[in-house]
Amino acid sequence: MDIILASQSPRRRELLERMGIRDFRVLVSDADETVREGLSPTELVETLSRRKALAVQEQAGRDALIIAADTVVSLDGTVLGKPADELDAFRMLTTLSGCRHQVYSGLTVLRGEESVTVHEVTDVTVRELSSREIEDYIRTGEPIDKAGAYGIQGYGSLFVEGIVGDYYNVMGLPVCRLGRILADLGLDCMALAAGRA
Repeated sequence: MDIILASQSPRRRELLERMGIRDFRVLVSDADETVREGLSPTELVETLSRRKALAVQEQAGRDALIIAADTVVSLDGTVLGKPADELDAFRMLTTLSGCRHQVYSGLTVLRGEESVTVHEVTDVTVRELSSREIEDYIRTGEPIDKAGAYGIQGYGSLFVEGIVGDYYNVMGLPVCRLGRILADLGLDCMALAAGRA
């Protein structure tokens, strides 16, 4: 089976491998990510993941199994994507300090006419952060390519007091949900990991 990850994210590649999927290609989507104003976080991530999958299907062909995802952070209904620069990262982290927010990932799995688009939501609580801590974190370079300006799998883990939901969703790929979708499409990840497939 020709499996394609429609993402250049090293975290998503790593998570697919952890699921037992080692034989896959990466094709980066050139989909237009402009969306109309007023979309909810759920609508936003589902729309963008579907667009990415369809754009990659045009490159790869209809026989490929395509996995696409999009992740955003939302605080009180305001969507926080990737920061534009260090100042924007500082603003985002200051906003998240001492608050509980949501991480939304849209996930689309596409093969031929079969298409599944879903979303996952995880609640994340960030402890109170000092300006110095935020500045030091930004100096590591980690926040710049992350939704909400933090990575839970890296130095940002020092700021996270707790989560409710799928941890891997916060990394950008809801692994449990994806595993169930792939199983429904005939790709059993556990059998792959056990060497039975």
